[in-house]
Amino acid sequence: MSTSLENRNVFLLNSEQQQKFLLESDQFLNEETLDNDPKVYEVLDDVGDLKRNLFIVFNNIPVSDEERATFEKRFKKRARKIEDEPGFVAIRVCRPLNSDTYIIMTFWETEAHFENWKTSNAYKDAHKKRGTSEGIDQQQPQIFPRQSYVELFTID
Repeated sequence: MSTSLENRNVFLLNSEQQQKFLLESDQFLNEETLDNDPKVYEVLDDVGDLKRNLFIVFNNIPVSDEERATFEKRFKKRARKIEDEPGFVAIRVCRPLNSDTYIIMTFWETEAHFENWKTSNAYKDAHKKRGTSEGIDQQQPQIFPRQSYVELFTID
């Protein structure tokens, strides 16, 4: 089944290094698209509506095939405090269909709002187990085959 333009939300994302298209659709993509495009994702969790003139953070997190269920379970149990932060607009937790790299997208009114979130008590609470024996990053077998990385964009 293919999608029609009426059911699409297409956004052009810009950074200093690149441009990307973000397509949100509630319909399934056809088999050819799924087989040929490594950048297709299923949204596991979403809050908020996307709009123009936002600052976007892509947290790209490679996860080993064996540990995908563990990773997803942790995100389903997240504290959800980010939603109450000033300037927060939306979040998308995205499962890769043709790769091992999940993307956690957060959408903010401005870059300053995102930077304020990173120094907030809510952020500290959300990441308090990182680097400890209880943290997902320290579990064995190792859940992350490679380092995660962040990409920053704007929607104009």
